Amino acid sequence: MRLTSEFWVAALVRRINNSGAFAALSHKGAAEAGAIFIKFRNTDGTYDLFGPAPQMVYDETKPNERLFTPLKASVAEADINDDLDKQKRWDRDLWIVEIEDYRGDRTDLFPVAEG
Repeated sequence: MRLTSEFWVAALVRRINNSGAFAALSHKGAAEAGAIFIKFRNTDGTYDLFGPAPQMVYDETKPNERLFTPLKASVAEADINDDLDKQKRWDRDLWIVEIEDYRGDRTDLFPVAEG
């Protein structure tokens, strides 16, 4: 059984904040199953955007795990915000989590799909 978006986001924000990085919810979506997007601030001031990975990348042994795929990398914040605003017009149920980690290493913060 897959965790609800609300529960998963709350756990992510808590875990990241407890790790010494910073995470905040900037848009609250549908509690049960809203899509989750991650806006990640890089150490150089640029941003990366991650969204839900396509179903075809999920492993049969972990079909309920949430995976993310890179959508944009090392761009200005305004570019990310424009994309997220367009996405919100199409899907008001989405969640947006903003993360800052000045270690510059997001590998242990949230799962990104391989390949």
